[in-house]
Amino acid sequence: MPEHTPDPEWSTLDRPDATIAWCRWPSPTAPIGRILIAHGANEHAARYSRFAALARDVGWEVYGVDHRGHGRTAAEHGASGVARPGGWDGIVDDLIALAELVGGEDALPLVLFGHSMGSLLAQRVMQLAGDRFAGIILSGTSGGLEGADELEAILLSVEEAEGADRPSALFAAMFTGFNEAFAATTPEPTGFEWLSRDAEEVAIYVDDPWCGGDLSNGFVTDMVRGMATMWDPAAEATIPRDLPVLFIAGGQDPAGGLGESVRALHERYAAAGIGPLTLRLHPDARHELLNETNRDEVHTELFGWLAELNRR
Repeated sequence: MPEHTPDPEWSTLDRPDATIAWCRWPSPTAPIGRILIAHGANEHAARYSRFAALARDVGWEVYGVDHRGHGRTAAEHGASGVARPGGWDGIVDDLIALAELVGGEDALPLVLFGHSMGSLLAQRVMQLAGDRFAGIILSGTSGGLEGADELEAILLSVEEAEGADRPSALFAAMFTGFNEAFAATTPEPTGFEWLSRDAEEVAIYVDDPWCGGDLSNGFVTDMVRGMATMWDPAAEATIPRDLPVLFIAGGQDPAGGLGESVRALHERYAAAGIGPLTLRLHPDARHELLNETNRDEVHTELFGWLAELNRR
């Protein structure tokens, strides 16, 4: 663990329809590569400061972005959980624009690290701009959604009845469902035990005002539509075949179907000839591997994979 976990340096990126907050944890020495972090739903980039400090120690410069509807970007626009204008496609385009900004200076390798919702965004970025990256890390990811068309129709009807900017009850119910099994064995459940076995890390999440909030009806509709688009076989066929991908997930993560959805995505990529691919499933871990009780083991895997990437 680094002695000091540095705060990131913040900047803004002016997009045609929004101002996006992004950050950088600069390397104290000449970096050997750069990592761009796409965070998950209902969190923000600064939560990755511990990982960024460890990455700096082994030579990697780290960047992050607060997606539309999240963190400092939401604060700038005054609407937490609301991603429009732009919606899901806007968030994808923001990531590509930031990759062009931070990765266009030199020939250093650029790796996209996507966690949870960020890993879904990363899957789409791979399809649209995979050649900009030396590698992709998909953390706490998923590889499919049954009945996406039917779900989108339901979400559209709810959005029409309630309004696009109203909190999505369906999304909140999904989070509640994720936690049911863990709440049953926790004396005083917070609703977020599914994130990690480390109660202190769960408490930090619960106490963070930029974590655990609502996503709007419109945000969730756009996200489901975006997921259906990116999981179309024709879309997955556009991923560069020589793109290295690391899958890291918990075997007790309900967002990844307890590992089954992650395996399914890995198998699809392998069948398509994408790779090299690396799959690391931690049997007892939950959703946030960087905040799990075995995070030191996870860090070792991550930095080992990055070191191998740099040797290619």
